Amino acid sequence: MSYQFPPGGRDGSPGFPDSPGSPGSPGGFPPPPPGPPPSRTPSAPGASGYGGTRRIDAGGFYPCLYRYTYVWLRNGRSFWFYPVYVSRNSVSGYRWTGYRWEYYGTDLHRIAYFTC
Repeated sequence: MSYQFPPGGRDGSPGFPDSPGSPGSPGGFPPPPPGPPPSRTPSAPGASGYGGTRRIDAGGFYPCLYRYTYVWLRNGRSFWFYPVYVSRNSVSGYRWTGYRWEYYGTDLHRIAYFTC
């Protein structure tokens, strides 16, 4: 089962207004967020007084679609993320590089925690 917003197309595509093949759609991806992420980075999971992190499961990212989300990977890296599509095993969206958004996707099992 996958979660997506807006609803998907009949061919299994994400179903965005500028889907692949539509005029003005470079690559068919939805647009990145309108600006940079918040300047304040959330506290790391397990820090005292912090309880906003979520464990990964099939629908865990659904409430974070199209919202600024902070992600901690199992390899120790962390970053701002703007998810636009979630499937049973992966999530894709835009990752903040420090100065711009880049399209990014990863398997859910690589993510340790996230908060939005």
